[in-house]
Amino acid sequence: MRPVKTITGTMAPLPRANVDTDQIMPKQFLKRIERSGFGEFLFHDWARDT
Repeated sequence: MRPVKTITGTMAPLPRANVDTDQIMPKQFLKRIERSGFGEFLFHDWARDT
């Protein structure tokens, strides 16, 4: 495995403590076979401002 030297992308602060992976992507949405299209499920269980 090659070491990671540079990561480029957009960063956004997440002003919450103790965020685990189940909050970022809830497990009920990980049963899909596709490897794309998960964006709509990110932070699904958090309240959304509409």
